[in-house]
Amino acid sequence: MQQKLDLLLSEAGIVLGQQQKQQLLGYVMLLDKWNRAYNLTSVRDPLQMLVRHIMDSIVVNQHLQGSRFIDVGTGPGLPGIPLAIVRPEAHFTLLDSLGKRVRFLRQVQHELALDNIEPVQSRVEVFTPQERFDGVISRAFASLQDMLSWCHHLPKVEQGRFYALKGVSPQQELAELPADVFLEALIPLQVPELDAERHLVVLQVKH
Repeated sequence: MQQKLDLLLSEAGIVLGQQQKQQLLGYVMLLDKWNRAYNLTSVRDPLQMLVRHIMDSIVVNQHLQGSRFIDVGTGPGLPGIPLAIVRPEAHFTLLDSLGKRVRFLRQVQHELALDNIEPVQSRVEVFTPQERFDGVISRAFASLQDMLSWCHHLPKVEQGRFYALKGVSPQQELAELPADVFLEALIPLQVPELDAERHLVVLQVKH
């Protein structure tokens, strides 16, 4: 596992400390262990989790701006937990409506001693943050339109951004963006050993 992770990080040009690598591996082990009882992810092989969950999440890191993020519909903590590990100076709220997922997130927080995450059980439309976020991240939303309508109250008014992790470039969804939303960036992502397209959509709301 360690060798595989080192190889993937090297291919992606990502440099991490030993503790961060151990935390990423620890997260995969916990995900694998809990997955048998809780069915948290359809990926069963821990080596595939390194590619499809860990690398797929952390390639986004260099494109994020700010220090306070919310991962909406985080599921088992993707991409929020891998990002929190590689970006220890930032804080990540991990939002999910399912209790079993949030219990898993709290266990991860405890076992990996992650003090920069806050698991929260709530539906996004009723969640009220004490302070708005620099970035609203999602890898699970059906469409950009849904993300914008359900999460409109979450980003900071001036500099807040939406970061949507997508597969193929969502041209139809981009064509249907509301007039007050502009596309700041559409970034093709390279994930080592992943034979599928990945894109990051960065949106801002005009005020």
